[in-house]
Amino acid sequence: MKLDRKEIIRALESISVAGEGKNMVEGGALQNVMTFGDEVIVDLVLSSPALHIKKRAEVDVMKAIHEKVYEKAKIKVNIKVEAPATEKKAPEIKGKPIPGIKNIIAVASGKGGVGKSTVTANLAVTLSKMGFKVGVLDADIYGPSVPIMFDVAAERPLSVNVDGKSKMKPVENYGVKILSIGFFTKPNQAVIWRGPMAAKALNQMIFDAAWGALDFLLVDLPPGTGDIHLSIMQSLPITGAVVVSTPQNVALADAKKGVAMFQQESINVPVLGIVENMAYFTPQELPNNKYYIFGEQGAKNLSEDLQVPFLGEIPLVQSLRESGDIGRPAALQEETPLEESFKEITRNMVQETVNRNKSLPPTEAIKITTMAGCSAVKTK
Repeated sequence: MKLDRKEIIRALESISVAGEGKNMVEGGALQNVMTFGDEVIVDLVLSSPALHIKKRAEVDVMKAIHEKVYEKAKIKVNIKVEAPATEKKAPEIKGKPIPGIKNIIAVASGKGGVGKSTVTANLAVTLSKMGFKVGVLDADIYGPSVPIMFDVAAERPLSVNVDGKSKMKPVENYGVKILSIGFFTKPNQAVIWRGPMAAKALNQMIFDAAWGALDFLLVDLPPGTGDIHLSIMQSLPITGAVVVSTPQNVALADAKKGVAMFQQESINVPVLGIVENMAYFTPQELPNNKYYIFGEQGAKNLSEDLQVPFLGEIPLVQSLRESGDIGRPAALQEETPLEESFKEITRNMVQETVNRNKSLPPTEAIKITTMAGCSAVKTK
């Protein structure tokens, strides 16, 4: 007798594979049926390697063919096990959002001394001048400098009651809300803490603070890549990161590591761009001259190599250092080259935040509008 292949397939439609819920044909377990007179070969692919499931499938196939097609058929069942492909992915380090804060930007540097805190302070002031509600969290536990740069080193956060809970009220100046470990230590007191103690202090400043509604919270990270950085990224859902570097090779090598840290699969924080500080020196008496003391366009070239945006450059100007020392960020000065540099960098950072929020979850998107011939930025 010659067996009909179509009849055999119809018979096998009455069989379901254990644990899969669909019949053998619909679920894809049946790969092939071949007939040779009264002989039939059935090829199956199962997802489970369990012996009892394989044995049951074999018995069910033979029983269905014998009962529904031909009781004397000679049947051979070949079973292959293929486990469903599962993509192994490292768990992402993600923190819980703070109500009222729309975008959290980490400002980082691969090494110390490149002007990361100076950039943070001036970005914050520029955002505030644009009309945003801005806060700065000074997460540089071992070298807090933000209170000095905002001329609030002698201030102390007050305690306020929010929904029946006692919270820290950030210190405010120039339209920017500020919290720093520097508010809780004496000027000549060194902070000698192990990682867990530093992480606990940071969590208190983050979650026990009455930040209120903010469009941007800038987090001034310590230099390098270490424990504090992981603690911050575990505590907060960082919208994106800005990496600050100077043009020389030593700084660029460390900036490259900083970018790589944010791009690790388990961290996966978008890098909004690189800022080049101390890009060139222009003497006051020779305003048209540029001297590239630390090298030319090193950070810009690095951004191209790493395929991350270049946000802009800041010249090496004495007034930038002086303004930080007296607690009045240079971006507050109107119509100066420094103010223009920080406006360009801030606009670019905001645009990259817009792009990031359009293509990636979660934080709320912001949009740019044009008013009176200049770019202004508003939140939705």
